[in-house]
Amino acid sequence: MTAAVRGTRVSIPPVLMYHSISPSAEPDPHRLRVHPSRLERHLRLLRRLGLRGVSLGELLQARERGTAARLVGLTFDDGYTDFLDHAVPLLRQYGMTGTVYVVAGRIGGHNEWDEGPRFGLMTADQVRAVAASGLEIGSHTMTHARLAGADPATLAEEIGGSRQVLQDVLQEEVAGFCYPYGSYDDAAADAVQAAGYDHACVTGDYVPGDRFTLPRCYVSPRDTAAHVAVRLGRHHVRQRLSG
Repeated sequence: MTAAVRGTRVSIPPVLMYHSISPSAEPDPHRLRVHPSRLERHLRLLRRLGLRGVSLGELLQARERGTAARLVGLTFDDGYTDFLDHAVPLLRQYGMTGTVYVVAGRIGGHNEWDEGPRFGLMTADQVRAVAASGLEIGSHTMTHARLAGADPATLAEEIGGSRQVLQDVLQEEVAGFCYPYGSYDDAAADAVQAAGYDHACVTGDYVPGDRFTLPRCYVSPRDTAAHVAVRLGRHHVRQRLSG
């Protein structure tokens, strides 16, 4: 891993942000669930454009080598059980990888942080199975907490504590972090670096952040391949304009 410096802006290729991948027709008021057939159309688009979806860790490593031009980051927040059933086979079929951000204190539970429908979260065995399939596991805090304005003890538990839990589950280093709700401030980003992470991402594709505030493009349940193509193009425009 590269020694990262907070505040040093990092320009990277687009990173797409998904949550649940499921064919369920149950209510989805928070717009978390993308149908597997829609994800497949997105992956097919990437392949047609000559792009390959990879984990955020792999994307950053390729950037350092100067080989990231044809890559796109694929990230999946929260660690829902449907990821193993529906996303992993599609990623394998298209020769792509990605990063799954797991809520470490809710492994084997449900999305208690949301009002409304309950979605199951992966067990420890399922998290290990995802990692064994070649995908990256990152932390999404202990409890899916909002970190902006949090006190030092909360930051230490949610950020450092979640990393330790996941490393105990996987028996390997966890390098990536993702801020729930995109909620962070300088204290939170500093705490992520201090906890030993290599990088972290936010919610929203605005301007290039530093290595601990990397932008992502939200993918909604209704986004077609054309929508994704527009998002990819818009990201590159924003990167150029901010440079």
